[in-house]
Amino acid sequence: MISPMSAAVTQSSVGSGLPSGRSLAAWWQALPLTLVFSLFFLVPLALVLMVSFWDYNQYELIPGFTFKSYIAIFEGCGSGDELCTTFKTYLSTLKFSALVWLITLLVGFAVSYFLAFCVRSSGAQTLLFVLCTIPFWTSNVIRMVSWVPLLGRNGLVNQALVGSGLVQQPVEWMLFSDFSVVLAFVHLYTMFMIVPIFNSMMRIDRSLIEAASDAGASAWQTLWNVIVPLCRTGIIIGSIFVITIVMGDFVTIGVMGGQQIASVGKIIQVQASYLQFPLAAANAIILLAIVLMIIWALTRLVDIRKEL
Repeated sequence: MISPMSAAVTQSSVGSGLPSGRSLAAWWQALPLTLVFSLFFLVPLALVLMVSFWDYNQYELIPGFTFKSYIAIFEGCGSGDELCTTFKTYLSTLKFSALVWLITLLVGFAVSYFLAFCVRSSGAQTLLFVLCTIPFWTSNVIRMVSWVPLLGRNGLVNQALVGSGLVQQPVEWMLFSDFSVVLAFVHLYTMFMIVPIFNSMMRIDRSLIEAASDAGASAWQTLWNVIVPLCRTGIIIGSIFVITIVMGDFVTIGVMGGQQIASVGKIIQVQASYLQFPLAAANAIILLAIVLMIIWALTRLVDIRKEL
């Protein structure tokens, strides 16, 4: 007598064209990754979602089901002519993400193009690529703090500007401002844009570029009509890396913004430090939903599985 489970396994293996043994082997091979993914991603995410619907007071969390945290986040929104604090914070976070994405895209594409098409020797390519990774040999905090002696009121840049007579007094906006935050983000995360774009460029068949040149296309036409479309997958992957990291970052904004610039990640960190875990969890869920929508929109443009 054949059990229902055996019949289901046999039917699935026949339908997929694989023998029963190979089908079971594929499931066993995927099991470790599935367990790790569930343990370190799905379970924590479910806990955060659950806590976002709890109540709390000054001393404890109160298990239950309430929308109190979500209501508190958007309290006052839509009641006046000005945007509420929550919307301003999310718009500020999106602004930083958009600026950093645009700058890292331009810099990353230029560096990747130079490495892929202007450097002929594979050894020189490897050496220059390793040089690009040198900043990653130190921690993010050290790299951020290194900008302070350069951009501060008495920093090297201000001393050079005042000494050369270009300005009469030190420039104040270079540190603890939007400029310093964006500069630090670009410094930290441009490599996340370079790697996938460079990988895509190295896969381009050079005969396509030669064919475009033989057809009379200029260098800009070849770049826009041949190289950019073939690098679209790398651009999307790099964009996902940069946008998702910047959206959730709070350390860089805290250090380079002088604790004066708000972001969603910073709000979550402050709420968690004050033991307002349901509020922090609700903000985290909202931020995750926004990031997932951005990722979904980007993945509609290309099939990332081809690159992977």
